[in-house]
This record gives sequence, structure tokens and C-alpha cells, in this order.
Amino acid sequence: MSDTVFIRDLDIRMYLGINEIEQVVPQDVRFNIQMQVDTTAAAASDDISDAVDYKAVTKSIIALVTATRFQLVERLADEVARHCLEEGRVNEVTVTIEKPGALRFARSVGVTIHRTK
Repeated sequence: MSDTVFIRDLDIRMYLGINEIEQVVPQDVRFNIQMQVDTTAAAASDDISDAVDYKAVTKSIIALVTATRFQLVERLADEVARHCLEEGRVNEVTVTIEKPGALRFARSVGVTIHRTK
């Protein structure tokens, strides 16, 4: 059985980009994360210790990405995916990262990656 725990539209102000200005002026970056897990134990026990604590995962992602300056969206997505897979219950993860307003006339640009343990 594989269920999905997700974090949708997490906006984090951080440094991301290859242009010099992007490395000195933080910008909003949007994260959407889907973690494949088995929620059977959590559903049966109603205990957070049997679940993926999405609040803790979110806090740790924020700490990770605000402590580092990334040049490529691809690298950022891979680091976030690896970080999510370190959570013991997560078997697979899909990470979508968008840079709103990065291109003129486009709502956003970004990348989606999928990783498994």
C-alpha cells in the first residue's frame, strides 16, 4: 500500500539562481512535495509517532534551503528530495519547485523530479 502525504504551495524566501543579483537578493520559491508512505499504522493508532510529521519535515526543508545558496532549480529539487527520503517512512518523493515571475510573460518556471529509496 502506498499513500501520499503532501505539502502544497510552500513559499520560501531564499537565494536561487545563476545571475549575480539572484545570489544577493532573496526571492520567493514555491515548493510542492508529495511523499509516498504507508499510513496504515498511523491510521490505526492515531499517533503522530506512527506518521510522517509534515510540520517537522516542512521546518527541516526551510532550514535546509535557507542555509544554502543554490544556482540551479534541479540541484535544489534533488537536495529537497534526498532530505525527504531521510524520513524513515517515506519510500518515494516527487518534488516540484517553481520560481514565480522568473520569466517575463510566464507565471512561473520550474522542475519536477521523482526519487525513490
